Amino acid sequence: MSAQRQDAAAGQLHLAYILLSDLTRNKLRVLLYLMVIASAFAVILSSHHNRQQNIALETLMQERDELDVQWRNLVLEQRALTEHNRIEAMVEKQLDMHRPSAEEEVVVKIK
Repeated sequence: MSAQRQDAAAGQLHLAYILLSDLTRNKLRVLLYLMVIASAFAVILSSHHNRQQNIALETLMQERDELDVQWRNLVLEQRALTEHNRIEAMVEKQLDMHRPSAEEEVVVKIK
């Protein structure tokens, strides 16, 4: 058994030597292969970054829409609260005030 193990270990070392010698002989091919691997990782990273940015954009657009709805509701509420008829009715009811008649008006002249 030990002779087979030694032969297997020697075969692996011989295979590693052959691979190493091929790599040193074909430097351009190795460089091109490494560049392909690096560009593949760059594509993976950029697509991941793009997906993260799209998710953030969707979240911000949803928040913008919610804020827009709130703003429109506040504008409607402001218009309803500042209507002249409503204000006059509240003044008459709560403060017991009324518009003066022509006889009750007093004109002040400044000289």
